[in-house]
Amino acid sequence: MACDDEDKRRLAAAAINEFLCALGYRLEGELVGTGQRVADAWLDELVSGEHTDPAACLRAGSLDLGEGTHGVVVLHDVALATMCPHHLMPSHGYATIGYLPKRLAAGLGTIAEAAHSCARRLALQEQLGETIASALEQGLDADGSFCRLRLVHTCFIARGERQAASVVDTLALRGVFAGPMRDVALALCAGPNMPRTGPA
Repeated sequence: MACDDEDKRRLAAAAINEFLCALGYRLEGELVGTGQRVADAWLDELVSGEHTDPAACLRAGSLDLGEGTHGVVVLHDVALATMCPHHLMPSHGYATIGYLPKRLAAGLGTIAEAAHSCARRLALQEQLGETIASALEQGLDADGSFCRLRLVHTCFIARGERQAASVVDTLALRGVFAGPMRDVALALCAGPNMPRTGPA
């Protein structure tokens, strides 16, 4: 039987408290209430996109441009944060998101909202870029789409190799941008994105 929201929060909070105890911490001082705070943060924010449909979000926030030729739409420097499923640590940075409309165009805020709904879940960076590009292609019936992600991985900074200056760059290409317009996508992705490492 599926848990309701209250049960999820209670079970998650208890699990976090048990985790802290297993690490040797006493649940006192600043750790009082940490289990509940962590559970709320994860359910309200960090994985709140798990049950959303970004393609549906884009369709609902779209307008019909009509027949004819339409230019490429590109949104640079969309701040994103996501949680890596390997160590449950965040990755954060910026996305360049673009598509070639067939008829439908989405508001810029809608594109950012859809990207955030994709990011607010457990996702590898490679999967996240593909998910965003796919949502644009499907939700807007676009002729092509792309998503470039430049993310800093805290699991690469705080543990293991401790590469504080490293930025991971991935590019997902769909439709015409995976074929005849590949060079266009590459040129557009080389635009104003800055290698910033501040939190998203």
